[in-house]
Amino acid sequence: MQKNIICVACPMGCGVTVEIADNGEILSVTGNTCKRGDAYARTECTNPVRSLASTVKVKGGIYNVVPCKSAGALPKDKIMECMAVINEAEVKAPVSLGDVLVKNILGTGIDIVATNHCPAK
Repeated sequence: MQKNIICVACPMGCGVTVEIADNGEILSVTGNTCKRGDAYARTECTNPVRSLASTVKVKGGIYNVVPCKSAGALPKDKIMECMAVINEAEVKAPVSLGDVLVKNILGTGIDIVATNHCPAK
């Protein structure tokens, strides 16, 4: 099986073709112009991951929400479940940049952290 993807590991945006065996093994990666493209294509075809950015509700703050992001890449197939957890989360003000808002989301080992601050009222 062949899978054609656009690499986003660098600004080049190479069109990469990945040849995958029936058992899921990567046979070849072609079209990339750098090593990062090879690594990205292999990961994207075997275990795709994404960074996640959103907001978390704040109680008692000068703002109703605080922006946040995942501290690392999350499995792509868990993104919607992670968003459901984040949408239900609420933290108390004050919130500081870098505060962990949701620890170890869905047992992934990845925390959701604040990317700004929110002082109390």
